[in-house]
Amino acid sequence: MNEPSTQPAQQADIGDYLKLGACTAVMAQPILADALTVHPTVAVQVGIGVLYNLVKYTAPAFIFGILYTTTRTTLARRELTYGTYLRQQWHALFVPTIWWTLIYLVLMPQLQQGSPFQNWKGFLWRFTNGNAAPHLWYNTMMLQFIVLMPLFWAIGRWCQYHPHRGELVLTVTILITGLWLWFYDTQIFHGPQMQHWYLFDRFFVSFLIFGVCGVLAWVFRSRFDHLIMRWWPGLVGLLLLCFWWTNRELFSYGFPIKLGNAPYYKPSMTLYAFAVIGLLTALCLAQVKRHRTFTRFVHRFAGMAYKAYLANVCWSTLLWLSFGRQLTTWSPLLGIVVVYLLTWPLSFGSAFGVHCLWTAVKQRSQRVRETV
Repeated sequence: MNEPSTQPAQQADIGDYLKLGACTAVMAQPILADALTVHPTVAVQVGIGVLYNLVKYTAPAFIFGILYTTTRTTLARRELTYGTYLRQQWHALFVPTIWWTLIYLVLMPQLQQGSPFQNWKGFLWRFTNGNAAPHLWYNTMMLQFIVLMPLFWAIGRWCQYHPHRGELVLTVTILITGLWLWFYDTQIFHGPQMQHWYLFDRFFVSFLIFGVCGVLAWVFRSRFDHLIMRWWPGLVGLLLLCFWWTNRELFSYGFPIKLGNAPYYKPSMTLYAFAVIGLLTALCLAQVKRHRTFTRFVHRFAGMAYKAYLANVCWSTLLWLSFGRQLTTWSPLLGIVVVYLLTWPLSFGSAFGVHCLWTAVKQRSQRVRETV
């Protein structure tokens, strides 16, 4: 039986480390994709491919982290209704998604994936399916987990205090994931339905195992934390093995490198993501145990990670168009590093800035209403 949570309000949890780690890494992905458009040498392409695989854990880590923290903060709150929960998430997640999707579709339409919209129906379709910009597929997928949160509450409460139920849920989820990966590999990834069923990559089942494991990691946190701290050296070995595996798969398709040949939906990527999740968890547990002040930084910035993620492609595109393309053509490594090091603070700066501005507007409106 797990003890009640005593998590301090301003101290990071495992979910915070995963969300911030994922957001920090994912910002490199569009920059690496842009770097390939300047037709670099084979050696540079190899480096870009390796770096891309290195940061290709982000969506699984984000989902694991979101479900972990949401379970920690809501599972025991029997008074919390689904409607109240959705209203909270509407303001925290859905509203920023709507605004940023509009920005990308209206102000940066060149970032659309596939064919651009031609009429209002096409506009609405791209607005909802995640094709408004290269990274917005993730929102379409992640928001499904938010809407389906009652399912994960039910899983957590059914398994709570019953480890054998947790083992059963985990076993069934692994089987579902295995079948899904087989289906995706044979039918969609270079398969007969590659063009017709490409939207399956943003279906929540693709990341179900990470959501379920996030729930179980909190419900059985004593056992989970103990296993992570005991076996983290083995996770290092697993990470290195899977990292070699993913690179071998990517480069087997030859050159020029196509980053689409490194999808999340492969056993190698799934295991690699779990290895990174485990190691970030170990880092969190070690730092929280030692009361590191860095945990407060992680907690604060993790709260803005999703909004910074929404903004990052906007900033990296503006940087790329202003000087990044020329700099990367001259020096690929320097161009990638400079654009990335500017994208991160601009993305988080805009997230914090908009949040502070909106908070000030709400407070002012509240004072005006009180004086009327």
